[in-house]
Amino acid sequence: MYSLRTLSATSTAIMKTAPKPKVSDATKSKLKTTTTKSSKQPKSISTFFKQTKRTLSTNTSKISISKTSNNLIKPETLIVTPKDEGDLKWEPLLNMGKSELFLPLTFPTGQTFRWKQTGLLRYTGVIDSHLISLRQQLVDDGNGDGNGVFYFVHSNGDKDDAKAALEDYLNAGISLKEMWETFSASDPKFAELALHLGGARVLRQDPFECLIQFLCSSNNNIGRITKMVDFVSSLGKYLGTVEGFKFYEFPSPERLSSVSEDEFRVAGFGYRAKYIVNTMSALQSKPGAGAKWLISLRELGLHEAVEALCTLPGVGPKVAACIALFSLDQHHAIPVDTHVWQIATRYLIPELAGARLTPKLCNRVAEAFVNKYGKYAGWAQTLLFIAELPSQKALLATDVGTVRVIKPALTVAQDRSTSKQTR
Repeated sequence: MYSLRTLSATSTAIMKTAPKPKVSDATKSKLKTTTTKSSKQPKSISTFFKQTKRTLSTNTSKISISKTSNNLIKPETLIVTPKDEGDLKWEPLLNMGKSELFLPLTFPTGQTFRWKQTGLLRYTGVIDSHLISLRQQLVDDGNGDGNGVFYFVHSNGDKDDAKAALEDYLNAGISLKEMWETFSASDPKFAELALHLGGARVLRQDPFECLIQFLCSSNNNIGRITKMVDFVSSLGKYLGTVEGFKFYEFPSPERLSSVSEDEFRVAGFGYRAKYIVNTMSALQSKPGAGAKWLISLRELGLHEAVEALCTLPGVGPKVAACIALFSLDQHHAIPVDTHVWQIATRYLIPELAGARLTPKLCNRVAEAFVNKYGKYAGWAQTLLFIAELPSQKALLATDVGTVRVIKPALTVAQDRSTSKQTR
């Protein structure tokens, strides 16, 4: 489906050039012991979380770096390392129960590669300049709606600003539960799926960030897309490390414009290097080096927004529809590829089953989804795609309770990596 549908699991050790804090022999011994224990993955997630080499300092937090090389960590940067669970001041996201947001059906489903799984039912990522972790707490309240998504802001900036940015990013103003109930009332198939796949939320990303990620996705595989997005991210301001993963503020258009095609090719971008460099050149002539222009597309209709995006090198109708759905408030955008085509011919336009997918039929598929689900057709299509993954098919064939849904849902990325279903 989307070229970015997976859990990204790339991590690196804290830079060797950073000076080490002075600690006592007793503390060194304690750190050594806790680091050894932390390196083992919990058995409940070991089947889908790839083994990575990590250096964790479990009991050290916010280490100020005073001396670095020219192009590494800046003096004011803080290394954010794991703390004991009791030390983290998790704040609840109000009105965000499992039916409104289920993290494993939102972050590792290919809308973005910028979020990393940093624990069981826990994800960490960057929104604007805020490094944020989210944790799902499943509590059976008797209504089948697990209570509790909690967030923790790692940086020392304005907490209210971070919360506002998070709520905007999550499209918190849209009631997913009400949407699902409306779709279910008129569609028995959707009603069956929604019982077990609630909380699959569509994000509202920064348009520039979304554009660059989907340029990386063209005819690509999961592992390579992840490496490419991680490389681009590393060009931005370093914010900290959580559970061995390094996090960066996404680079500005000006910063990305300074990277040459050869540098992108050396980093493994292949022919996509030319698309990114040429797109950055095209954006330079637009307001705000392209950033303001991209945000202004939110004010246009879907057709106009897609046409505008398609003027950029490397952006075709499918990629444009992904960007429109995931960052431009075009909630009825339908990115069509062979996987969406198969879903449509099974449930919406069976008379076209067996036909060859053409640009004209891509429009027919999008129209079929919009006719069925209306202004939030893109959200409905997202759930229908997730339901087609092997792990979800197995899940739907059983009687699943609130807590038992956790393990199958967490294997979404593994399914995508195996089948290489991409948008």
